[in-house]
Amino acid sequence: MLLEDKTIIITGASSGIGAAAAKIFAAEGARLVLGARRAELLETIVDEISADGGEAEFIAGDVEDNGYAGQLVKCAEERFGGLDGAFNNAGTTGDVGPIPDMDESNWHKVMAVNLNSGFYAAKHQIPAMRKRGGGSIVFTSSFVGHTIGLPGMGAYAAAKAGLTGMTQVLAAEHGPENIRVNALLPGGTMTPMAGEDASYHEIVRGFHALKRMAEPSEIALAALFLLSDHATFVTGAALVADGGNSINKL
Repeated sequence: MLLEDKTIIITGASSGIGAAAAKIFAAEGARLVLGARRAELLETIVDEISADGGEAEFIAGDVEDNGYAGQLVKCAEERFGGLDGAFNNAGTTGDVGPIPDMDESNWHKVMAVNLNSGFYAAKHQIPAMRKRGGGSIVFTSSFVGHTIGLPGMGAYAAAKAGLTGMTQVLAAEHGPENIRVNALLPGGTMTPMAGEDASYHEIVRGFHALKRMAEPSEIALAALFLLSDHATFVTGAALVADGGNSINKL
């Protein structure tokens, strides 16, 4: 099992990619600390993992809060004896629209959820991994702001590009401590964030070279690789798992 005896934090774990990751990581032997805002959904996922013989705890909270990042790490250390990895996956697109028309509160909200949360996560997770002699951190970033500029998503692009840049610096700073840090850049994925508009989904599918959107499990499997010992020489990477969105023009 790729994550046997490893303790992993997952944020944004109540649905979509995070929920898929929780089930896949548990099946691969990980002990999990799950975080998201919706306690009832987290409890359901923990119950499912426990029923299958896995180990998981959850703490509901908001990734915009520095203290919450610390609570997740404290749970990993107190419940499972330490922290080996983290999939910092929580995020939001915010309101879509041109920068000149964007409300200032939307800009700050998108930055707080997507970028500030990564800062808080690193501040707490890296010292915990240092105690273990190493670890692996994965941030969910985006091809938006990295390979393309998608109109209407200026705040999201800025936050995710900042997250990828921070990933590179963290990897350089903490590589000597055997702490790997990577960014995962998904394409369009069938999650609640994608909405339920079938006509919109059809347009998005056309953006991809594979002519489809990802299932959450496909992105979770890419995160699994980065967290596992199959990726021991991978750090500072921006791993694009976008179904060819970035390279497709037709």
